[in-house]
Amino acid sequence: MADEEHPEHPESDAIGWVSHYYSQLSVAAVTLEAPLTVGNRIHIKGHTTDVVQPVESLQVDHEPVERAIPGDDVALKVIDHVRERDKIYLEG
Repeated sequence: MADEEHPEHPESDAIGWVSHYYSQLSVAAVTLEAPLTVGNRIHIKGHTTDVVQPVESLQVDHEPVERAIPGDDVALKVIDHVRERDKIYLEG
């Protein structure tokens, strides 16, 4: 979870957003506006969502990848419940 070490992000800094959440898999379908790489630390923020986590796995079209780019159909494993339209930001 986020804390005082994770300040608010301007919405313009978002690298993408959650388009769907699969609760049974703890996976978010993500629409990217910037590249995302395994190992990046991200902050997923919404009205009731505040999750900070490393990117441990990414899939594009059901295949594991190390890096995803805008336009890819991206699935991202998440550590907590997220919601559609939550914004995704890169951390530090």
